[in-house]
Amino acid sequence: MKKVFDVLLYPIMALGLVGWTAKAATSSLIKIGQIVSLTGSGAPWGIPEFNALKDEVERINTAGGILGRQVQIIAYDYKGDQLEAINATKRLIGDGVVGIIGPGNSGAAIAMSPVTDAAGIPFITTSSSNPKVTVNADTNMVIRTAFRPSPTDPFVGAMTARFELNDLKLKTCAIIVDIGSEFSLGLDQYFRETFIKGGGKILDREAFRNGEMDFRAILGKIKALKPDMIYMPVDMGATALLVKQAQSLGIKSVLFASSADTPDFPRLAGSAAEGCYVSGLVSTQTPIIIGWTDEYIKKHKEIPIFPNCVLAVDAMRMYLAAIQSAKSTESAKLITALENLKNVPTLTGHLTMNPQTHNPTEMSCVVEVIKEGKIKFIKYITGKLSSLNTSVEWN
Repeated sequence: MKKVFDVLLYPIMALGLVGWTAKAATSSLIKIGQIVSLTGSGAPWGIPEFNALKDEVERINTAGGILGRQVQIIAYDYKGDQLEAINATKRLIGDGVVGIIGPGNSGAAIAMSPVTDAAGIPFITTSSSNPKVTVNADTNMVIRTAFRPSPTDPFVGAMTARFELNDLKLKTCAIIVDIGSEFSLGLDQYFRETFIKGGGKILDREAFRNGEMDFRAILGKIKALKPDMIYMPVDMGATALLVKQAQSLGIKSVLFASSADTPDFPRLAGSAAEGCYVSGLVSTQTPIIIGWTDEYIKKHKEIPIFPNCVLAVDAMRMYLAAIQSAKSTESAKLITALENLKNVPTLTGHLTMNPQTHNPTEMSCVVEVIKEGKIKFIKYITGKLSSLNTSVEWN
């Protein structure tokens, strides 16, 4: 079967658009938008995310498309910027997309949801984990057009605290947080709540803003307190700097990171990453992910950085199931179908959607550790969130 698109870089690439141009009549296409970071600090995750979605759509189109129609992806580079994400959303709505995949940033996803709500066009974020992406923080009402396939900050933060208390038997902690990041602040909040409730003690909480490079002053303060563990819910670049500088200062506390579950982390941090625990939204060690990764490497000649690439595939499979269930791409019917997804096979498991939160009814994340420069699997932790994202029921 003839592919419905080619990847072309148009002159308007400077504006952030990558178009996969149809060879068939455009009226027969199902247009899905993608908001992805192809430049800027998020590009190491965004480029595999773009490639993975392209590959998934090729697979769907080769198998006959959806409802006998071919799928076209229109992707905008939002450069990791909230305003760019809003503008990209407006452009995609103007392009006639029936739904959007991305972004993978909580702040950007929160910023764009008023635009999608006004237009009635659904979006499925990839790795945005802040609960405010899908549930309005002021009203506790679900945001009609926002969905996700991945666990949330309340789940991941609480899971991390439970693992440190129950598995590692650690009782004191210092936290280093990026105060300009919704992701970091969310994990920080729910980690602290669970750690304290479980009998742990927070000895210190230090803050910085993205872009800072020298953490020796705050690490020096923490070293003097001798916490059992230092929790770092910050991006991978900051995590690599933190662990290297902690090593140079002779800090002996256990280190735990929430955004370093990628082979690039031990490469960037070197020997300082050894023994560092990491939590992740996607394990690279399940048979289905291993097989998918092998295919990606074979095609693209590089190892993808997780988790956005896998979650973009999951999002597309959610749209596939929803459109087939609704037998329509009309927005209201598509939103209803997304709310009622049940047992949808994805790369990360079988997904059932909670219509009250637009999150999976059951969430899981993985705990891993860096050993001999490689990420080693420790355990999966699964559970369910309450309807308002406020408490976790563990399996």
